[in-house]
Amino acid sequence: MTFEYKTHGTCSRKITVDVNENDKTINSVSFLGGCNGNLQGISALVKGKTTDEIIPILKGIDCNFKGTSCPDQLAKALESINEQI
Repeated sequence: MTFEYKTHGTCSRKITVDVNENDKTINSVSFLGGCNGNLQGISALVKGKTTDEIIPILKGIDCNFKGTSCPDQLAKALESINEQI
């Protein structure tokens, strides 16, 4: 199932996540905006992992004292997905 998450406080504007509903495995992640190379790397690293594995790793990462970051926003998106499935 594909989910979209509107980001807050980051250069990226939206995260699209495709997750297997049965076991919460991440099939793909794509970001709209942001630092393209870094976000492609994050997307590749989380592919095949579960939402529960990734959330504690990325949650709370800060970018330039903004109080959030693209990885932190991905963690928030995954938390939102967990609430929906």
